[in-house]
Amino acid sequence: MTTNGQREQVWINGARSATGPQQSEDLSFTIRGRRIHRMGHRADPAQNHASSPLQIDLTGFLLLPGLINAHDHLEFALFPRLASRVYRNYVEWGEDIHAKYPGVIAAHRAVPKKVRVWWGAIRNLLSGVTTVSHHNPLHPEMLRDDFPVRVVRNYGWAHSPALGGDLRRARAETPEGAPFILHVCEGTDDLARQELWELARMQLLDEQAVLVHGLALDRPSVTHLNNRGSSLIVCPSSNRFLFGALPDLSLLSSIGNLALGNDSPLTAAGDLLDEIRFAAEFCNLAPDIAWRMVTTAPATVLRLSQGEGRLQEGGVADFIAVKDSGQRPGERLATLDAHDVELVMIGGCVQLVSESMLGRLPPSMRHGLEGLCVDGGIRWLRAPVADLLRHAEDVLVASQLRLGSRTISASPCAAGDHAL
Repeated sequence: MTTNGQREQVWINGARSATGPQQSEDLSFTIRGRRIHRMGHRADPAQNHASSPLQIDLTGFLLLPGLINAHDHLEFALFPRLASRVYRNYVEWGEDIHAKYPGVIAAHRAVPKKVRVWWGAIRNLLSGVTTVSHHNPLHPEMLRDDFPVRVVRNYGWAHSPALGGDLRRARAETPEGAPFILHVCEGTDDLARQELWELARMQLLDEQAVLVHGLALDRPSVTHLNNRGSSLIVCPSSNRFLFGALPDLSLLSSIGNLALGNDSPLTAAGDLLDEIRFAAEFCNLAPDIAWRMVTTAPATVLRLSQGEGRLQEGGVADFIAVKDSGQRPGERLATLDAHDVELVMIGGCVQLVSESMLGRLPPSMRHGLEGLCVDGGIRWLRAPVADLLRHAEDVLVASQLRLGSRTISASPCAAGDHAL
């Protein structure tokens, strides 16, 4: 057993497990190492838990695969939403907020980046995200074994055609077969509309190209993307906030690989679960499509190969537990917010647990969890919560600490209190 008690074989029993947006089964399974070792029906005598000294009874819960956030900027997790008007493109927005909010930006940047990226991970973890694609260089903290979420490591990137520097060089430095990710067509004017064709002229559209936003894409550009095998990640709430416009998902859904990203609190309405509900309400995103856009589609777009986005035997043990309402998995996902996420396991480790779920865990699995008050409720996290709060509060006013739309503070217990 490792120090956090998570590498011994674990038996998960009693829950209904989602095998797709419309399918589920009453399954029990064991976790060995970081993977789901064996799955079987609850009544299957082969599912003998006697060999698993660690057991979690999840009766009354629905298990969903860990969600994949296809686009985020983790270092901006503590920032507020910043904008003063409707913009034509992302260049206008960047120039405007640096001119009008220099004090706000400077104050938040004064929080050490290594602290801010941890808060970015926690923001994702609270909403059931187990894998996130960070659009910027990897910070050393993200490579730590104890970082709260899995961060995609094998990728190339540039900011955008207007602000990305030498795009050809960035593409050439991208590992073979890895995604090359950049903001494209983020706006509503000619600058945004022409970016797709600029990339085409530079011969940068191929199966490795992953475009983010695509707000200004039209039918000819979508056809060209499909012909080149490129992928798209949309962030609807950011688009409406900055540009007063929404991506046309009836058009963009024809793109072979289409994923959903949450962007950062600088522009997004909330976390990834909030983004799903936003897209359902304002973009008519159907539950089954939303499911694919945060599970199997981003796994394909980001070239993930360990079974991320699925609950399957042999796959990585990434999943979340929510109370079972009896709905189909895709319909249940479409209703969720962060308050509904009561357990998150990543690679077989408990990374988040609710106050009410805590008692279901074996004592050894509670070791190392620290309490965080989120909108008045407690979540126990495998993170140095007390230290992270202290570093943030050294710079920012404690009463104004937020992760996107959510207030955060020390738990009512003593600072740094552990579950065990």
